[in-house]
Amino acid sequence: MQKKAHAVWIIFLTFFLAYLLAIVPFPEWAMDYRPEWVPMVLMYWVMALPYRVGIGSAWMAGIVLDVLEGSVLGLNALGLVVIAYITLILHQRLRMFSSLQQAGLVFAMVGINLMLNHWLLVLTGQKVASGLLFLMAALTSAIIWPSVFRLLRHIRRSFDVH
Repeated sequence: MQKKAHAVWIIFLTFFLAYLLAIVPFPEWAMDYRPEWVPMVLMYWVMALPYRVGIGSAWMAGIVLDVLEGSVLGLNALGLVVIAYITLILHQRLRMFSSLQQAGLVFAMVGINLMLNHWLLVLTGQKVASGLLFLMAALTSAIIWPSVFRLLRHIRRSFDVH
């Protein structure tokens, strides 16, 4: 079976767009509501192509996100590896879930990622412990997940990425 050269570029392009959306400036009051684009794109590709996108890809995506955000190196990488691991374990079940069920799992996994990042930032002294408003990003990510899923699936099918 011959691999298509453009398949890797489509995956890179979707991650690039997720990085752009992750660093778009928001007003200060809306920062806690910004969807977690990179984890959602990672979850989609791990679920759709687990043999191509996995833990190593998650680690690299996290390191790039750490550099873009200027955060502690490895902070986002650890969270994305956890998300990729859970998605790899559940990828066959996730494919059978409805959009609402998948959105619930996105809420849970993005929430775990946000709590882990928040906890590590508090532990390193870079952030003061505050309320749970930072978890609103998990809710907005879950709300837009069905649209993101359909868009990425359309892109994958249009460019015959497998």
